[in-house]
Amino acid sequence: MKKYTLPATAAMLALSLTACAFSGEEMQSSAAAPAASAAPAAVQQAAPGSHKILIAYFAYGENAEIPDGADASASASIQPAADGMTGNTGLVAREIQKSAGGELFSIRTEAPYPASYDATVEQGRQEQQQNARPALASHIEDPASYDVIFLGYPNWWGDMPMALYTFLDEYDFSGKTIIPFCTSGGSALSDTVEAIRTAEPDAVVLDGFHVSGSSAARSGNSVDNWVRSLHLAD
Repeated sequence: MKKYTLPATAAMLALSLTACAFSGEEMQSSAAAPAASAAPAAVQQAAPGSHKILIAYFAYGENAEIPDGADASASASIQPAADGMTGNTGLVAREIQKSAGGELFSIRTEAPYPASYDATVEQGRQEQQQNARPALASHIEDPASYDVIFLGYPNWWGDMPMALYTFLDEYDFSGKTIIPFCTSGGSALSDTVEAIRTAEPDAVVLDGFHVSGSSAARSGNSVDNWVRSLHLAD
C-alpha cells in the first residue's frame, strides 16, 4: 500500500508513560487489570497549541449494523453520544478531544460488523486467526499535517481489532508521536503497544492509557488528568 512520509517532530515527547488501568469493549479478558497509577509528565513540555493533533479511534458502535432506536443499555459496548451511536472507545476519544483539542477520526470498515455482540465476538476471533486486514471506508485526508496521533481501540481477544492493523499499514507515521489508548473489561493494553511499535518502528509510541469499559462514560476527569500530564492541551 502507498505510504506517506511525514516530517520528524516526535522528539518533543518522552517515550514512557505509565499505563493507567481502571477496570470495555473487549472480546475476551485474561487477568484483571492492575491498580491505577499516575502517568508521569512528558520530559519535554510542548508550548500550548504547538501540536496538530489527530484522535483516531475504532469503536464497535460506529462499525456495527446497529438498528435505529437501539437500546444502548442492552450492550455495554454501545454508547450514545451527542453526534450519534458510538462505543466505549468513542466516548474516551471525545473526552480526549475536550482536553487536548485536535480532530476526531473514526476508523470505519467497509463491511460493518453484526449488530449481535456475540456474532461480532466470533468475527473478531476469526479475523485475528486469519491475520485479516479488513478494508477501511474512512481515510485521513492530510496525514502529513499531524504530528501527534492519539490511537484508540477496544481490546479484542487480547489484541487490537484487525482494522487497526489495516490503518497502520496504510500510513507511515515516521517521526510522529503515537499515543495509544484502550478500553477493555480487564485485559488492559495487553501487548498492543508493542504491536504498534512494530508496525510503526520510526514513530515515537508512548506507553498508553487504559480505561475500563464500565468506566468509559465517567472517564472525563481521569482522561483530563492524563492528557494534562502530556502537556499537549490547547
